[in-house]
Amino acid sequence: MHALSRGTTSTPVTIAVPPSLSLPVIEEEFPRQLHPYWPKCQEKTRAWLLEKRLMPADKVEEYADGLCYTDLMAGYYIGASDEVMQAIADYSAWFFVWDDRHDRDIVHGRPVAWRRLRDRLHAALDSPGEHLHHEDPLVAGFADGVLRLYAFLGQTWNLRFARHFHAVIDAYDREFHNRTRGIVPTVEEYLQLRRLTFAHWIWTDLLEPTAGCELPDAVRKHPAYRRAALLSQEFAAWYNDLCSLPKEIAGDEVHNLGISLITHEGLTLEQAVVEVRRRVEKSITDFLDVEQEALRFADDLADGSVRGKELSAAVRACLGNMRNWFSSVYWFHHESGRYMVDSWDDRSTPPYVNNEAAGEK
Repeated sequence: MHALSRGTTSTPVTIAVPPSLSLPVIEEEFPRQLHPYWPKCQEKTRAWLLEKRLMPADKVEEYADGLCYTDLMAGYYIGASDEVMQAIADYSAWFFVWDDRHDRDIVHGRPVAWRRLRDRLHAALDSPGEHLHHEDPLVAGFADGVLRLYAFLGQTWNLRFARHFHAVIDAYDREFHNRTRGIVPTVEEYLQLRRLTFAHWIWTDLLEPTAGCELPDAVRKHPAYRRAALLSQEFAAWYNDLCSLPKEIAGDEVHNLGISLITHEGLTLEQAVVEVRRRVEKSITDFLDVEQEALRFADDLADGSVRGKELSAAVRACLGNMRNWFSSVYWFHHESGRYMVDSWDDRSTPPYVNNEAAGEK
């Protein structure tokens, strides 16, 4: 079907959404927003990618805007200060470049390069200031991004973010192991690992600097708040699997919910697509249910105290952006060149990646 999307311009454009990927409930009940800082953010992230040498200049020129990395973040973290928005957008762009390096290290059989990068990222996460001028641009860019994110809230938030991202790095290492050995995880194994490789808790953590308020554990771990956060991320991960299944089958991938269903549950490709879509749709309806409970929790926090009012407003802001994640992720998958596999010369080789073993020279 066709649907109106605001895309990367100030006027709506018509985007063709294939029927198998169309979600009318998203188009009708999750209005899309875009941070007003977005145009400047896109420009600065493009410059940052060049400055940090994270993508070759020709690829930045040809592909950076069309990949829509800043659009994805600008549709999610509404209400962030411009400085927070820029730091998140740059960090997100870095994350996609890292994901591509990880993929190329697997495809080209570079286990030593991957292990070296893995260890360097762990080290940079703990002491980013010491890695700002690292020889590997990916490590230096990561250090820069992390150091900027660490500046917004307190030490406890920084330690939590680091703990969550150490787990993401380790999950990428497990994915490297699985893919290089052709191991398709079971559905349950995959679902657990996917929460880490998709960095569910990282994107959720970043809701707090966006709201300008670090949430105490009692608030973050409240069942309704935590479930709403998880469902927004599960939707994103599973919808990504649905959209990227052709690309990942072409690239001999083993990490995709559809591939796990085919391998371990005996589903055909067509049945797997139906099942992934069912899970995607259920995550939306479940979110709409728990959202109401979480909003009541936010109301309860407003107990008449200044702190209560602050926490209530912050929780409402975070929940609003969890909701924004649905529409931002949805449209990103239909606007970004990252998923336009049919337009690539080689369906297994994205045209925007650098195939060389960066950092190995």
